[in-house]
Amino acid sequence: MKGNMVNGNPLKLILNFALPLLLGNLFQQTYNMVDAAIVGQTLGSSSLAAVGATSSVQFLVLGFCMGTCVGFGIPVAQRFGAEDYDGLRKYVYCGGILSAVIAVVMAVGTVALCALILELLQVPADIFSQSYSYLAIIFAGIPCTILYNYLSSILRAIGDSKTPFYFLAMSAVLNIFLDFFCIVVLKWGVAGAAIATIFSQGVSGILCLLLIVKKFHILHPHKEDRHMNGKISKDLIVMGMPMGLQFSITAIGSMVMQSANNGLGTIYVSGFTAGMKIKAFMMCPFDAIATAVSTFASQNYGAGKMDRVKNGIRQGTAIGVGYGAIAGVILFFFGRTLSMLFVSASEAAVLDASALYLRRMGIFWWTLGILNVLRTSVQGLGYASRAVMAGGAEMFCRCFVAILLVPVFHYDAITFCDQVAWVGGCLYIIPACILTVRHLEQEVKSRANLDQLQA
Repeated sequence: MKGNMVNGNPLKLILNFALPLLLGNLFQQTYNMVDAAIVGQTLGSSSLAAVGATSSVQFLVLGFCMGTCVGFGIPVAQRFGAEDYDGLRKYVYCGGILSAVIAVVMAVGTVALCALILELLQVPADIFSQSYSYLAIIFAGIPCTILYNYLSSILRAIGDSKTPFYFLAMSAVLNIFLDFFCIVVLKWGVAGAAIATIFSQGVSGILCLLLIVKKFHILHPHKEDRHMNGKISKDLIVMGMPMGLQFSITAIGSMVMQSANNGLGTIYVSGFTAGMKIKAFMMCPFDAIATAVSTFASQNYGAGKMDRVKNGIRQGTAIGVGYGAIAGVILFFFGRTLSMLFVSASEAAVLDASALYLRRMGIFWWTLGILNVLRTSVQGLGYASRAVMAGGAEMFCRCFVAILLVPVFHYDAITFCDQVAWVGGCLYIIPACILTVRHLEQEVKSRANLDQLQA
């Protein structure tokens, strides 16, 4: 039996689950950071801007794919916690088929729309061609992204956060090698960085698949499980699509924000890109903690142990806020130094823009500990639509600042856009999470009383 989280100390279980997940997230961000560092240092700031100018739309599309895969894993975690292994296998099979369909549709559709997307983002003409090459290759590799994310999602659902980490670590090393080879040796430019990233993700997905086939027999659908069940498919869509949309809705706000920033010129695009890479890396602990708490909550809700659900959410939130406070200090005082990973020391204006963005984010960084943990906890408990609403609050706040304030305050407004969104998301998700837990607590108690009467 893999990592059952319905017994034992909640804090210890969450931390043990989160640690390999954190390392995996760090390695995953290493993909993008290595791309950016090599591109920025070898090809120059204009090529870095070409890669960065597409980051928000990548988050929109890839976030939808990844969020959907995470959502497909939630019913698996609940069935695992309830020890319903027949149901678990049915969900795994149907989720795999749905993931394959989404992969094909998304890859074909997004590649066809690349040019239009870049025009809507107001990508500057001097970097348009490079941005197109990079984005088209990333979108063509969506099946690789979905393969890894779906398989890692069901592995985490049964408590295994180590296996995805091992394979992702191997792929990160491969990605670094391929980056140098494709960019420096083959002279493929930003297209080489995209090819290296997609190939490496595909390797991690294939390794997950091979290990599941060989080792994780609990996930193997039996002959009677291998058909598309209407109810199960509906459950997966109801759970997965809102989670995908939650990622995408958040990304829409980021796209509006990036479009506004792209109109400020290449210096600010480059500075913003460097800052975004550091931001994504520093967010990895939030994602790891939040995913651990979500899996913990899913399994314990499936087992009917709501007291453990509440304890897990409280302790996870405390860990997230604590990390956020420490990381915020680092961003505030060392943002410019960190930006030099991607930008040459001679490009002072770009470094100043990146440092300003990071410094102002650092003041509010702790709020992400609340937002991420509570949002994923609500998702894990089966209320993905409420997480979508939190994403909607973030989107509204980002759009408000980008559309109304950037034309007046320019880059100063960009540097406060994220913080306004985080606070807005917290104002919604805190009461939403409290209401969700209270509702499910009453539901579990009512179910237990009914079982006693029937007995």
